[in-house]
Amino acid sequence: MLKITGYILFVVCCVLFLAIPVIPWLGFSKGQVAGITTGLVIAGEITFYLSLFILGKSFYTKIKSKLKFWKTKPADTDIPEQTDKINPV
Repeated sequence: MLKITGYILFVVCCVLFLAIPVIPWLGFSKGQVAGITTGLVIAGEITFYLSLFILGKSFYTKIKSKLKFWKTKPADTDIPEQTDKINPV
């Protein structure tokens, strides 16, 4: 039951973040849009960290492995060394 609660919190977190781009088209004033967006970001962060706390380290490593594409691959270091053709030593 606790894992289900964690997954529900994670889904709520995603819904809160996906609602942010929709807010400006709902007819609110600029101040209201800023306030609602701030509230959605804070609520999304809180629900995300609560879901991580409930689901544990295994869920965190699973999310982390899914986001590995953000890291750049290391440069290829197997480049052969070029000799100086003009002034050979």
